[in-house]
Amino acid sequence: MELYDQTIHQLQELLRTRQVSAVELTENVLARIERVEPRINAFITPCRDLALGQAEAADRQLAKGEGGPLCGIPLSIKDVLCTQGVRTTCGSKILESFIPPYDATVIRRLNEQGAVMVGKVSMDEFAMGSTTETCAFGVPKNPWNPDYICGGSSGGSAASVAAGECLASLGSDTGGSVRQPASHCGVVGLKPTYGRVSRFGLLAFASSLDQVGTLTKDVRDAALLLGAIAGHDPRDSTSAKEPVPGFDALLAGNIKGLRLGIPKEYFGEGLEPEVRRAVEEGIDRLRKLGAETVAVSLPHTKYGIAAYYIIAPAEASSNLARYDGVKYGFRNLEADSLVEMYKTSRAQGFGPEVKRRIIIGTYALSSGYYDAYYKKASQVRTLIIRDYQEAFAQCDALVSPVTPSPAWPLGAKTDDPLSVYLSDALTVCTNLAGLPALSVPCGFSATGLPIGLQLQGPHFSEAALLNIAYTLEQDLGLCQQRPGLSS
Repeated sequence: MELYDQTIHQLQELLRTRQVSAVELTENVLARIERVEPRINAFITPCRDLALGQAEAADRQLAKGEGGPLCGIPLSIKDVLCTQGVRTTCGSKILESFIPPYDATVIRRLNEQGAVMVGKVSMDEFAMGSTTETCAFGVPKNPWNPDYICGGSSGGSAASVAAGECLASLGSDTGGSVRQPASHCGVVGLKPTYGRVSRFGLLAFASSLDQVGTLTKDVRDAALLLGAIAGHDPRDSTSAKEPVPGFDALLAGNIKGLRLGIPKEYFGEGLEPEVRRAVEEGIDRLRKLGAETVAVSLPHTKYGIAAYYIIAPAEASSNLARYDGVKYGFRNLEADSLVEMYKTSRAQGFGPEVKRRIIIGTYALSSGYYDAYYKKASQVRTLIIRDYQEAFAQCDALVSPVTPSPAWPLGAKTDDPLSVYLSDALTVCTNLAGLPALSVPCGFSATGLPIGLQLQGPHFSEAALLNIAYTLEQDLGLCQQRPGLSS
């Protein structure tokens, strides 16, 4: 097996015992990127020289017996996280030349561990999308079939992990943007509890919903990566002062006696038969592994998309007001007046989907409409939170599909944004409630595309969710399968 095909936990021992050097591993991954990137197009900004320099530093740490669990591990980073000295575009022309003067907290924590950054990867512009087709710098492809979407908005992260262009990746999840591409690309995608991971240095889309997440080849790697980036950060006012356990040490592989809730609303109209089949087979495996399943209801799920697409665009319209052509980012230098400069800089810098959501959000917050839209959506959000509280009084975690369908062909829904929005129907409520959730592979479609199973839990129950996913993963063995990309 090639080094790029292995997992973080497999390589940890090889690096620690010096059987493999960090430079050798990084060169192997960089060579893989060079071979498959023309077909996958996952990267916006490759960082070859930086990665090799970090790998050399990691080898010096390893030689001294120093460095964290990720020392020498090559990672890709969604281009929504600030990286000092390396441009951060957020997938948008308006930030095409932006080079942050500081690192996001999660990047700083990875650097402290000695991790290696091989590059910044593609995303839907400002994380607004479910296909990564809105990226201003090209569309990444699904490694299982390059004619299909890889999901979004963390599509470049999921594609780069699945294609072996990194060992793991960081993404962000505002309405399913880690879990959905993870499902489509056959990797593990974890969205932590809101506040579990610092948002400092994460370019904001919707501040009450955004959360940094992980995309990895298997569940143990997800536990290791979460442990490296989680923890309180005084620079983020929403960061929780919650202890960070050793998540990987809690992967017991035993779920006997757990009660898993099956929300009926997640198995209704619009769910494609092969997704239902794969997820139900996964649920059957969980029963055979010792879990008990109970039927639960989340009655306000049907309002989740409507509430989300008021709250998220409203927060986006406020957050994106800072991109005005004055302080940083793209500016139309041909404008004759200040007002024209504001208008044309934003008109030329933002893509169609971002403009659409800014308009929706601004309208929802406008005088005379605030109560009818934003206030009402916030009230629905409270009802959704109460639904979850009642459900978790009956069970330890919820099991459901991640998306209503497998990945679809590139361009198939470009002219139908509403159908793309509806693909988030099974993920947005998690963000509205601030809960942890993950996607773990559970099967394949008839055309060989991956299908994920979603687990949701109470606040700060990541350890329990990871253990359930690990138990299922060990039983199914799907994490060992790789896309048929010729090297």
